[in-house]
Amino acid sequence: MSSADAPGTRRPLVFRVAAAALAVSAALAAGACTVQPLYATAPAAPGAAGNMASTLASISVDPVATREALQVRNHLIFLLSGGAGNPASPAYDMRIIVSSSSSAAATVQLSTTEQSPTSSLLNMTAVYFVTDRASGKEVARGERRISSTYDVPRQQYAAIRSQRDAVDRAARELAEQLRFAVAQDLSRPR
Repeated sequence: MSSADAPGTRRPLVFRVAAAALAVSAALAAGACTVQPLYATAPAAPGAAGNMASTLASISVDPVATREALQVRNHLIFLLSGGAGNPASPAYDMRIIVSSSSSAAATVQLSTTEQSPTSSLLNMTAVYFVTDRASGKEVARGERRISSTYDVPRQQYAAIRSQRDAVDRAARELAEQLRFAVAQDLSRPR
């Protein structure tokens, strides 16, 4: 036992003041935090837009042209609205631009001059823009990417089906990333 821990001894005043100052500053720092669950369903303050689920459900996703973009759009609408489809009177409009590309990830040598891919990598990218209908201002924008691998068998139909399955898988994952990104963007104070 040290002399400072002995009964009847007191720590110097400097140590007690420093400990009290540290405790007060920690309490103030913790009180300044505004961390809250992203998908909280707490009642909204008067004049506020509401909880995040209802905000996300008020987003209308614009039509798209390609199959890959349509897959992302359909999954995104389902995730935003909880399966209810595009809202009848949306508060926000969302435009997405989806692109994808495939590249060989592994090859096998069939002869001395020919190589055939056995595995490929699908890269899918989505750029999104969210506009507030009331003000016409852009409230969110960003880009998300996803990669998905797939086998390339020697049979042509099987190879096409494998690539299509990879596109569908990537579209679902990309839609989930977009929903999360838009929720983060809309939860920030404007």
